[in-house]
Amino acid sequence: MIKLRLKRFGKKRESSFRLVACNSTSRRDGRPLQELGFYNPRTKETRLDTEALRVRLGQGAQPTDAVRSLLEKGGLLEKKVRPAELVGKQKQEKERSSKKNDAKASETSE
Repeated sequence: MIKLRLKRFGKKRESSFRLVACNSTSRRDGRPLQELGFYNPRTKETRLDTEALRVRLGQGAQPTDAVRSLLEKGGLLEKKVRPAELVGKQKQEKERSSKKNDAKASETSE
């Protein structure tokens, strides 16, 4: 299966990433099938080869979560809520409500 993932390059602690298409079994910084874009997290600079990305997505390439968010920001994919996000939001909401209840209980007991 072909994956769209980020390939790290640059100096120590000053990393930049190339968006690449590669086999799912290859190493992170191994030789890619094709380079499709660039992302610099420090400056938030993003350059995408939209034509090549559309071709790869049409062939069935699967983006990683980080790449999916970049493609959603770039307008190549529709923003889609993943099940893991829903579960995480529900857990956070439960924690918030239990903290509020604990705070109210401690206020009334004093």
